[in-house]
Amino acid sequence: MSYNILRPPGIEKLVNFAVTESERLAEAEKVAELRKKAEAGDAVSQSYLGAHYYNGKDAPKDAAEAVKWFRKAAEQGFAAAQSNLGVMYAAGIGVPKDAVEAVKWYRRAAEQGDASAQFNLGLMYDKGVEVLKDTAEAMRWYRKAAEQADAKAQFNLGLIYERGDGVPKDAAEAVKWYRRAAEQGDANAQNNLGRMYATGDCIPKDVVQAYALWHNISGPRDNSMARVNLFLLEKEMTSEQIAEAMKMARVLLEKRHGK
Repeated sequence: MSYNILRPPGIEKLVNFAVTESERLAEAEKVAELRKKAEAGDAVSQSYLGAHYYNGKDAPKDAAEAVKWFRKAAEQGFAAAQSNLGVMYAAGIGVPKDAVEAVKWYRRAAEQGDASAQFNLGLMYDKGVEVLKDTAEAMRWYRKAAEQADAKAQFNLGLIYERGDGVPKDAAEAVKWYRRAAEQGDANAQNNLGRMYATGDCIPKDVVQAYALWHNISGPRDNSMARVNLFLLEKEMTSEQIAEAMKMARVLLEKRHGK
């Protein structure tokens, strides 16, 4: 599978949610101060205020109000707000759904280097949404996002190379991008990379690597197919190989969590 859904607004990164009553009061004061700055024309404050309205934390949840403040910041050239406004148009949140407007705002943010917008713009070209389907253009934007460590872009790029979708198949490039996404904990990348190692599909077969990758996405709430794959893979592995794979799985988890 590829990532076919648009990246939602990146506003979870903009707002720290209050937990205690004192934190809520402090946050309410912060929102009041944000509004003052936003009304005075500060683009960053406008974008943050839009985030508060979108999330409904420390301000009433109001998608139309979120759009209003994202737009004010976006029109001043603030990339994060442009990206978020693009998502609002793409998903029809607070405004009528309008893919043309979505592409417009994604492009403005993407050209300023916003990774989420680059991913979403790449996705529009990949799927041919309100733009002509253009794999080369999709890859151009995916690559820009992928080089900024966007895991979904890395995965989609890997998938294009593995399938040879509009480009020559390139297993080495597929593995490279799957691995980068997998190291960030992307379950789809771990699954596909594990499959390539398990079957020896275009790369040397390595059941230890496959087991390690599948092990990390085989929890009760994770990938059920990975659990089945592990069960089948164990039948062709020695106990020493399984022990080595478990050690490798721990290293991958530690790397993902920065230990």
